[in-house]
Amino acid sequence: MTSFEEAVRVRELISQETPTEEDKPAVAGWLQRVCRAAGRDLPAMGVGISLLSKGTDPLPVAASNEMSVLVEELQFVMGEGPCIDAYASRSPVLVPDLEATAATTWPGYAPAAHLHGVRAVFAFPLQIGAARLGALDVYREHTGNLSPDALSRALTFAEVAMQGLLDGGRATSSGGADLFDDMQGNRFEVYQAQGMIMAQLDISAEEALMRLRAYAYARERRAIDVAREVIARKLTLESDA
Repeated sequence: MTSFEEAVRVRELISQETPTEEDKPAVAGWLQRVCRAAGRDLPAMGVGISLLSKGTDPLPVAASNEMSVLVEELQFVMGEGPCIDAYASRSPVLVPDLEATAATTWPGYAPAAHLHGVRAVFAFPLQIGAARLGALDVYREHTGNLSPDALSRALTFAEVAMQGLLDGGRATSSGGADLFDDMQGNRFEVYQAQGMIMAQLDISAEEALMRLRAYAYARERRAIDVAREVIARKLTLESDA
């Protein structure tokens, strides 16, 4: 199958995914359907997409299931992982045995993802030419490489996702500004909570962010949800004392 034919096939699979009540509007919801279609088409236990820009943390924006939501979030919580490396290197990051090959590279992320049942992970940068926006992650519950056919299909899903982002959501017949507004809004809320934790505990910005991430990780929650509770004064992190 040619690259063009494969892209047409992937777009058809995405179009067949029925929107759910949990899907966000416009391009964000379309990315949810990209992940669900990829999760069904690839030999995977889950698929996730995170967006990045230079000098910022990854922002999970879509996932095929709840497990993928949690494992995508781990990369923000830990500040490390396949999505970050794929974005930085501009190349796929292929880890057929997470426990054996990635523990030294991702000492926080690897064991945490392993606890969620992930045994292999494959990350594909979302990029076209000089433009890059993040990565698509494929999670497997068994060790082993993706077959050449599965690898090609995963790359096509990443390419189609990137094209949809660059098109500003034309694949959804709607604008894509909402997704990027959400990205900036989420980051602002995390940094606002970080500042509040700094003031409450009289600690550095770096330690405040680490504490927020650690709290989220220990309770298997999204960092943005914890940040919102801090901002709303529903949650106050405790000092060591």
